[in-house]
Amino acid sequence: MKRAAYGDTVTISYIGTLDTGRIFDSTDESGPLRITIGNDQVFAALEVAIIGMVAGEVKNIVIPAAEAYGPRRDENILKAKRDLFPVERQLRVGEKLQLQFKGGVERIMVILQADDQEVTLDGNHPLAGCDLTFALRLDRID
Repeated sequence: MKRAAYGDTVTISYIGTLDTGRIFDSTDESGPLRITIGNDQVFAALEVAIIGMVAGEVKNIVIPAAEAYGPRRDENILKAKRDLFPVERQLRVGEKLQLQFKGGVERIMVILQADDQEVTLDGNHPLAGCDLTFALRLDRID
């Protein structure tokens, strides 16, 4: 029976959960995911877990935060003066904004707080600092 190896294109199904049990991602709605092992399409730790599996095999894996989206970093929290944003623009807590920084770098930031004077923005990935658990099934090896 063929085992998944580096360079193989595989189809996987998974449910991703946090320590709280909350589902953060699943292939249930979007359908199975097709990747080529070694093409950096998913976390490296997930690719490593797939290597050696056979079609139909199921396993649970935990990817530590450091190997997923990394730790939450205080330096990714920014405070900006409210007048840097258009006056007519309502800013709502939880809203995502795509901002452009010097050098043309674009980044998605989430509004943590906003008042008439200041806006606090979070540039951390929403899953930064979280260990990720995947209930993984290797559906197919092409």
